[in-house]
Amino acid sequence: MAAGHSADPARWQEAFEVLMSRIAGRFAQVEPRRRVRDLVLGLLSDLPHKNCWSIAEWAGEATPGGMQHLLGRAEWDADRVRADVREYVLEHLHDEDAVLVVDETGDVKKGTHTVGVQRQYTGTAGRIENAQVAVVRADEHVHNPAPESLVPLSCDEIQRLFITLIVRPVHDAAHRLRWSDWRRVHQVRSRTSHYRRQAASPT
Repeated sequence: MAAGHSADPARWQEAFEVLMSRIAGRFAQVEPRRRVRDLVLGLLSDLPHKNCWSIAEWAGEATPGGMQHLLGRAEWDADRVRADVREYVLEHLHDEDAVLVVDETGDVKKGTHTVGVQRQYTGTAGRIENAQVAVVRADEHVHNPAPESLVPLSCDEIQRLFITLIVRPVHDAAHRLRWSDWRRVHQVRSRTSHYRRQAASPT
């Protein structure tokens, strides 16, 4: 769901439904096909902990049994679903003039159960901590750059907008989009101020 520098809730909703329709044929029965949609929305949501229990509760199911069945015993072709998603991403993000931007983000953790958690250096804390480090990617497009007054939509901002506009729709979508622009304007100011301080400091 390439966003460029704008966010169109109707377009994002349509894109999500297109992707769900594309993978629907990989599920032999109706229930897993319906449930995978709830699972994906749950994974994209702002739940603090994401597992079969929390996502099932969030989706309004009485028990986690259905989600557990989907991931453990239901008949569906995971390899073909992965291929479908990969093709979808390539169709929407492929651009000969695109520049790949990779960012490493650290998330300090208290426990040890999250995937990838270990004692390691993270810039978030500025020291070695029990943390999960994720590498995030974004694409800058020559033909559709963000306005100079806004930073490009980050992965976190896209997820926040997707949650508020699609996963958990609100009536004041325009208000949410104004907040998104406000955050990005202030990120530009912060970045500019940071670069000025960096340039002014002695090496």
